[in-house]
Amino acid sequence: MTDEVERVLADTFARDWGRLVATLIRLTGDWDLAEECTQEAFASALRTWRRDGIPDVPRAWLTTTARHRAIDRIRRERVGAEKLRALVAEPAERAEPDLDVLASGIADERLRLLFTCCHPALALSSRVELALRALCGLTTAEIARLFGVPEPTMAKRLVRTKSKIAVAGIPYRVPSAAQLPERTPGVIAVLYLMFTEGYAATAGPQLLRVDVCHEAIDLARVLACLAPDDPEVAGLRALMLLHHARAPARTDGDGRLVPLEEQDRSAWDRGAIEAGLAELRRAVQRGRVGPYQLQALIAACHATAVSAADTDWGRIVGLYDQLVEVLPSPAVQVNRAVAVGMDRGPEAGLDALACAGDHPLAPAVRADLLRRLGRRAEAAAAYREALTRTSNRVEKEYLERRLRDP
Repeated sequence: MTDEVERVLADTFARDWGRLVATLIRLTGDWDLAEECTQEAFASALRTWRRDGIPDVPRAWLTTTARHRAIDRIRRERVGAEKLRALVAEPAERAEPDLDVLASGIADERLRLLFTCCHPALALSSRVELALRALCGLTTAEIARLFGVPEPTMAKRLVRTKSKIAVAGIPYRVPSAAQLPERTPGVIAVLYLMFTEGYAATAGPQLLRVDVCHEAIDLARVLACLAPDDPEVAGLRALMLLHHARAPARTDGDGRLVPLEEQDRSAWDRGAIEAGLAELRRAVQRGRVGPYQLQALIAACHATAVSAADTDWGRIVGLYDQLVEVLPSPAVQVNRAVAVGMDRGPEAGLDALACAGDHPLAPAVRADLLRRLGRRAEAAAAYREALTRTSNRVEKEYLERRLRDP
């Protein structure tokens, strides 16, 4: 029974965390209270369900429990009479018709939550960070890795954003259909980083979080239907499909990481590749190529190469040069350095890597470039540094193997 409770809770967390938090945010206007009460509801479920059994509708049980936790907290603090009245009056599940759907035109509740979180009064990076934390359920450490900053720095940024929302009185409500275009860039960025976390998990025993990848891909599909004329939305979906097509070959039968150049390309999902390429063609035909389309074009170079030796690294470097112009992030610089190293040699790759700063992936890339140059002692030192920059067990095991035989 214990294993079943944990499985159901894990599934419910992955599917409904954002919905639960969003419900409490909407009712209380307090992001921290919403997150804390939702966390307490999950902790209570672990104890109660083991004793009493799993309820017929886990999400409804968690919603009710989280709301009761919020009521108790507000009562103890003797403030928020209006919030308390709203919470007591709020039904566990909304009655039909759903006015949010009518106002926004977004039938998918998950996507409505993301559009709601991506308020234009916040900086784009703040919208994305907050949505990943509150609605996607990513930890502060996971978000920090995605942005290439230390965890304490990200924690402070999240606190500042929540404070700005409270001080400025920024409302948490579903936007109208007319407000969706100005919020779409934030939603695209959230889905991209959500997929990135699924594709290369920050921590844990597995390299991939397949459920997170599938959720991000599905949301990108819904977003593409909602915004069929936005080339960056199409570019995002193409990028996800082309990357995820390689998932079956990214680890071997023992779960060990297999680098791109060593992967069995016959194991790649050809259907996903064809779908990604078709989506990419539709995007670039609109003549407004942005960063997600450029990244999808890079992924297409890998997806269409018959073998690692046939990869057109010169074209990939050229695409990265364009990408750096519009998105000069440390992550892009790290990936560009890899491409430069493959196209022009490891020494040139090291020179390019100097532009990446202190990105978490930089030590592993530096180690590989040094290994290819035969500078074994320096490579070993870089591999040791890289080991301190990841909490994912599969990545650690790969780096340890390299360290033993640099």
